Amino acid sequence: MTTFKIIQHQLRHLYIALQRVIKYIAQAVIRIFSPTDDQYPGTGIQPFTGDITDNKKHGDSKF
Repeated sequence: MTTFKIIQHQLRHLYIALQRVIKYIAQAVIRIFSPTDDQYPGTGIQPFTGDITDNKKHGDSKF
């Protein structure tokens, strides 16, 4: 293999590696700035249905 072919081969691998890095970063940027694809139901505001803590049971908290 000649020196020119070796250099050409290494440059080709460097070019492919650079393409992969750019593609990896671009996919992350696209994922961050794309519209959300969450499928959560639109439930609106939910009333509080939990129990209010009794301060006597949990110490002398003033709140």
